Amino acid sequence: MREGDSVAMTSENAPTKTISDFEASLAKADISVASFERDDKTFVYKLRNFLRRNPTMIPALVLLMSITIFSLIAPRFLGLGTLSLILKQVTVTGFVALAQTLIILTAGIDLSVGAILVVSSLVMGITAVTNGVPIPVGFGPMEFLGMTLPLGLEFARYILPVPLAIAFGILIGGLMGLVNGLLVVKAKLPPFIVTLGTLSVFEALKLWYSQSESIRNVDIVEKAPGLLWFGDGISIVSDPTLSEGQTDYGLQISGFGEPIISGITSEKFATLAQLSWGGITLILLAAFLWYVLNHTGWGRHVHAIGDDPEAATLSGIRVDRVLISVYTAAGLICGFAAWVAIGRVQSVSPVAFADVNLASITAVVIGGTSLFGGRGSIIGSVLGAMIVGVFITGLSLAGVDDYWQKFAAGCLVIIAVALDQWLRRASQ
Repeated sequence: MREGDSVAMTSENAPTKTISDFEASLAKADISVASFERDDKTFVYKLRNFLRRNPTMIPALVLLMSITIFSLIAPRFLGLGTLSLILKQVTVTGFVALAQTLIILTAGIDLSVGAILVVSSLVMGITAVTNGVPIPVGFGPMEFLGMTLPLGLEFARYILPVPLAIAFGILIGGLMGLVNGLLVVKAKLPPFIVTLGTLSVFEALKLWYSQSESIRNVDIVEKAPGLLWFGDGISIVSDPTLSEGQTDYGLQISGFGEPIISGITSEKFATLAQLSWGGITLILLAAFLWYVLNHTGWGRHVHAIGDDPEAATLSGIRVDRVLISVYTAAGLICGFAAWVAIGRVQSVSPVAFADVNLASITAVVIGGTSLFGGRGSIIGSVLGAMIVGVFITGLSLAGVDDYWQKFAAGCLVIIAVALDQWLRRASQ
């Protein structure tokens, strides 16, 4: 065989590469990205997702509907006097609800917020009005603990200036919140159990510290009128002596020495409505906390911990530090609310605001904050407090008995929690 034939033969007998059926089908395969369409994009589905993304819409709509309904049932309800009275009544509850919202956003709860508020108010009142603070002369700490001093040793008490007494009371509130936070974080105890225990502790402390005695309004006015400042505000006044069809309105600004009156010519006038400094401060504090929770790293960490604390830890968030700061901040807010509460009731009592714990939780839940943490709204909590106030006042003007008012408030809570569960299913 010749050399050329051998080469040609080798070329013809060489193995050829074949394409398998699978590889051949790949060229004809659809290379578009897979997409999944939901079949249940109904109006209810879209509504549920919208409300979940905008939790403040629910309490806002409920508040608007409540005002509309009660204004039809009781025509007096829509007056400026009634609406301003509702805001004044829910001011303290609103402050405590702001503190409660911070804690519930982390999937916790604080049952001691009311006791913190009362203890702080007692510290302010006692240090500025009645007993002051102990100044040791000799071995003074024994007197501070309620023990009898040894013979020859004396102990003096010093009435604090109002600003110092207020700062001291707010500081005590922050310390009590810090205790709650440390127990939750360091002792690894459930927030419900911790605050249930500290509730009893703080309740006992307030009775021991105050000796179960109240501080009267006349004593506060005489010695520390600054404690009552949040009870003043901007009022709309009118002349009650004018006949029907005649009007003479003006504004009165109180809380800065002598009241400032403008726009009214009569020397005799009656208050039609008032926006207290406490109500104004509540709105400002709510706006500040809304900004902090939505536009700062600390606020994002609070939401992340409420959503999933383990995932927050893995992402680098110092969960323990954030939780302690949340409980401390809640205590400081309750301490500040104590000053507002003194101006609201014009006195200091160890048995005041006994229902503010449940009222604050009710306001937070109705306001759209999830009890499971991670989702909620500061503004919604304020609206929730307003809704409760609107219902109670509206039912009172309609002549409904007290027990039915409590029945209505309880139904609101149940409906709010059921609605929260319905919204949670939107993300599943």
